[in-house]
Amino acid sequence: MSLFIVIGIVSSFLGCSKSEEKSGDKEATGKAPVLTLLDSASYDFGTVNEGAIVEHDFKFKNNGEYPLILNNITSSCGCTTPEWPKEPIGPNETSSIKVRFDTKNKSGPQVKTITVYANTEPAYSELRLRGIVNAVPKPEVKN
Repeated sequence: MSLFIVIGIVSSFLGCSKSEEKSGDKEATGKAPVLTLLDSASYDFGTVNEGAIVEHDFKFKNNGEYPLILNNITSSCGCTTPEWPKEPIGPNETSSIKVRFDTKNKSGPQVKTITVYANTEPAYSELRLRGIVNAVPKPEVKN
């Protein structure tokens, strides 16, 4: 009988610690850095000719209570290069991520995805560049 009482007491302690843990997680998540884009997560660059360099600044704000740290940013293609602040962005501060897309050897409809990894919840978000690249006419080869 005393074994059941011990198990009951241990279970109640474990239950309490888990509920405290969960409420602590909610508090931390509520205060976590929040990357809020000031414009859209997608930029349509329209129609450009092959060989053009397309650039766009994605402006954002940290709406969280702790500094926002951009750990890494990757792109879906080597032709797309992101530049981002390496220092933490404080609460209520704004900054931007510059994305450069080189259209050399690209033609037709283009969609480039840029993945931003940060100390946010969720841990990543995505940006997109889209548009159409007109092919440059190839010179005729004479035999």
